[in-house]
Amino acid sequence: MHLLYVLAAESEFARELPFPAWVFGVIALVLFFVFGFVTFTYRDVANRHRAKFDRGPAPEQGHGSGTGH
Repeated sequence: MHLLYVLAAESEFARELPFPAWVFGVIALVLFFVFGFVTFTYRDVANRHRAKFDRGPAPEQGHGSGTGH
């Protein structure tokens, strides 16, 4: 029974955080805004290269081109 008392007494001491708890919230908020900004910068990437896709369908070549060969 003596061992249980020793283990219970040692488990009362918690490890201290490296900085106050509110700093973790600030770090999370800053990371949220940084990742949001990175996502925001990619909002129009597909429209930058729209000319590639507005040319119309590519002509068929090779098998099934309808040349009768």
